[in-house]
Amino acid sequence: MKLNGQTVSRETQERLERFAAHFEKWARSINLVAPSTRQQFWDRHVADSAQIHQLSPTPKTWIDIGSGGGFPGMITAIFLAEQGDGWVHLVESNNKKASFLRTAIRQTEARASVHAIRAETAFAEIESAKAMSARALADLSLLLGYAQPWFEADPEFQAFFHKGRDYQREIDKARDQWDFDLVKHESKVEPGSVVLEISRLASSSAF
Repeated sequence: MKLNGQTVSRETQERLERFAAHFEKWARSINLVAPSTRQQFWDRHVADSAQIHQLSPTPKTWIDIGSGGGFPGMITAIFLAEQGDGWVHLVESNNKKASFLRTAIRQTEARASVHAIRAETAFAEIESAKAMSARALADLSLLLGYAQPWFEADPEFQAFFHKGRDYQREIDKARDQWDFDLVKHESKVEPGSVVLEISRLASSSAF
């Protein structure tokens, strides 16, 4: 099996397939993703989410905010299961989706735990992390606000955010409030979309 041109081991493929079956079962009763995208599960959701681990494959502690149906955090956690190191804190305030994520972890033996809390309060519960991920959650300015406490706590902290074709507008808007280093990774799944890699975040009012 290949995702974005990279070979996936049989062990990880089996975990992803178990996750897919579990996802399909739960998606019949709760809205885990937009219904129009369920038929594109592997390309639209799994391959897209896998880009996070492919961009930052070294095992580390992640915080994934707005985890929803498990994208991208569960996919990262499944890859980490094979490595036997690293961890993903899945932050999802919707209790039904949090229940789905907990059972998905048991089904796949993914290296993750679920926190049924809001993103803006997550730092009080999860102080130690090296990276953040989020997909289809909020405007970049708001995401950076969520991430700020971890950037302040650790100068090496990084964030990886999926963004669609309107990403440049979000970057320009965020620059009014924040100062940060940025690397734009062109999506291997969605033409015109990117994964934004952000480091050295600080409030622009500090300058």
